[in-house]
Amino acid sequence: MTTKSDRTKQFILQKVAPVFNKNGYFGTSLSDITKATGLTKGAIYGNFKNKEDLAYYAFYFNVSYVLETIGSIIATEDSSVEKLLAISNFYKNHYLAKVELGGCPILNVGVDANNTNPKLYKAVKQVVIKIQESISVILEDGIDKKEIKKETNPNEYASIIFSLIEGGIFTAMTMKNELYLKIMMKHLDNLILKELKQ
Repeated sequence: MTTKSDRTKQFILQKVAPVFNKNGYFGTSLSDITKATGLTKGAIYGNFKNKEDLAYYAFYFNVSYVLETIGSIIATEDSSVEKLLAISNFYKNHYLAKVELGGCPILNVGVDANNTNPKLYKAVKQVVIKIQESISVILEDGIDKKEIKKETNPNEYASIIFSLIEGGIFTAMTMKNELYLKIMMKHLDNLILKELKQ
């Protein structure tokens, strides 16, 4: 059973996470936070230690959408190849529908926090490592099941796949044209089917 404090924290994160993702850590003011939540400064900082603490949890709140959605999609697929294609399909057809959240929190916070906010930057790096490890596990499983070519280097290709996705998102968001991401995901599909599939 959740407490009133837990519910208040969740409410604050729901309202503030998109603001941090759009404006960045330094671009988000206390007035932005109180306006988004309708709460006072005291109510905000009665639940979070400071702005950095709130931004930290807001980042994980934003990232959880991506990780949980992809995780549920992958869970419905049997083969490693289909799991990889499902990841590509998610970004190709659904991800940019969430641009109202301000785009990719990993990309946004990674750029925003680099050299300015060590705690946030460390959080981004940990998420990137976790995602790449998850992709690597899919590839390793595929090699074991003879679905993926045995000469495939799982860690190397996990890095390539992640970089293709984030690069596609960056270009699509910068140019305000989802075609860039769709083209990159088409390239990823070809890589999966022609370079990786046994």
